[in-house]
Amino acid sequence: MASRMVADHTLYHLSPKGFWKKFRDVVVVDPNISSGLPIPTLNRYPPPGSRPEKYSTPATKASDPAQNPYWKRDVRRAYPQLSVVTQSELSTLLLDHAKAQQVIAAPGGAEKSDVPAEQQGAVDLTQAIATIASARKAYSESKLPPTPPMAFKRWRPERVEDAPHDPHAYFPMLLVK
Repeated sequence: MASRMVADHTLYHLSPKGFWKKFRDVVVVDPNISSGLPIPTLNRYPPPGSRPEKYSTPATKASDPAQNPYWKRDVRRAYPQLSVVTQSELSTLLLDHAKAQQVIAAPGGAEKSDVPAEQQGAVDLTQAIATIASARKAYSESKLPPTPPMAFKRWRPERVEDAPHDPHAYFPMLLVK
């Protein structure tokens, strides 16, 4: 005979004693149901609030008054700062960036400075873009841009044999694989 595993309702819950036990036995529908009140010493050990040490917030840069001035914390006056780049500045930046950058110094010992040697006059932005685009073609029919990798095969719907239906049905069910 197989024994049935049943939770013991008296193991972790309080049970009434004395008069209240007799009263509960008379009034309750199923006396094996627990009271639902856990025994405090067994339910949560150690009980909350019993630890002697107190929590203290860790020290950070924000808690040091010398490193946390008010003007850094005052978000009401943190207005967005505007920055303006004109078309002539953008065209010179584009042209300078399009030039090949020399990575190592010349073998003759001459060092190249980071400052451009000659400054061209103001170039129109459309001319600068056309100059960069004509200097090198990024992609062509033989050199295509990279495609993102696909982890799965793309689903293409294929019609399969139709489900059984009334031949005069107004909306017959079409099955797709």
